Amino acid sequence: MQYIKYCTLTISAMLLCTQVSFAQMKGWETGAWIGVSNYFGDLNTNFRVNRIHLAGGAGARYNINDRLALRFGANYGRISATDADSKNIFEQRRNLSFNSILIDGAATLEFNFMPYVHGHRDYFFSPYMFVGPTGFYFNPKAEYQGKSYRLVELGTEGQFRGEEYNTLQGGIAYGMGFRYDLSYRWSLDVAFSARKLFTDYIDDVSGNYADVRDIKGQRGEIAAALADRSNEPRVGLPGRQRGNGKSNDTYMFLGIGLMYFFGDIRCPQMAN
Repeated sequence: MQYIKYCTLTISAMLLCTQVSFAQMKGWETGAWIGVSNYFGDLNTNFRVNRIHLAGGAGARYNINDRLALRFGANYGRISATDADSKNIFEQRRNLSFNSILIDGAATLEFNFMPYVHGHRDYFFSPYMFVGPTGFYFNPKAEYQGKSYRLVELGTEGQFRGEEYNTLQGGIAYGMGFRYDLSYRWSLDVAFSARKLFTDYIDDVSGNYADVRDIKGQRGEIAAALADRSNEPRVGLPGRQRGNGKSNDTYMFLGIGLMYFFGDIRCPQMAN
C-alpha cells in the first residue's frame, strides 16, 4: 500500500505541474536503448557495482503535451552476486551466489522538468522523472560441481513442493532521465531506472535456514548442498537467518537510447 500511495502522490504532483504547460506536442515515439543492469539485495547488501551486465530494451512513448508522456517498454538484462565479494565475515562464510536473467515490462508516466518540444530552438532538451507499474520474469541459478541448477525448483529455504516462490512478479518502476533533440525526428535519451519489487527472492535468499536433512529427504542431495553452502564452521543451522525478508531486493538499468518521433506540434489554443 505504501508503494501505491507514493505513486499516487507523485502522479498527482506531475499533473498539477502541467497546468503551466504552453505547447501542445502530441504523438508517438519509438526506439531502443542499450546499457547495463545491476542488483542489490541479500547477496549485495553494501551496494557493490562490481558485477554489472549488458542490458537493453525497446519501447514506445506517447507525448500528451510538452510536459507529460506515457511510456511502454520491454527490457532484458542479467544480474548476479556472490558472497565471495562481500567484506562481511558472516556473508563470506555463508558463501551463497546466484545469477539470473531479467525480462521486464513497464508502463510509466513521465514528467519533463522543462517544456520539451521536438525541433524547437529553445525547448529541445529536458531532464525528466517517471514512475509506474512493472512486471518481470526472473530465474535464479547457481553453479554446483560444474553444473548450473534452477534454485526455485530446489526449495532451498525449506519450501514444500507446490509452495515455491513465483518467478513472475511485479513492482514499481521509477527513475530519472535526460532527453536531447538531435533533429526534429530523432532524440537522444539517457535514463536511470530502478525497481521497487514485491518479492525478496530474485536471489533465492530471503528467510531462515531450514534443516538440510528435511531438504535432502524432500528434494535430494543437490538441493541440500545448495541450501547451505557455508564454509567451516558451518552457519546453516535450522532457524538461523539466511537472508533479510524485511527488505525486498531491487534491480536497476542504466542506458542510452535513440527515439524517433512520429507526431506533430500544434500551436496552443487561444482563450476566447
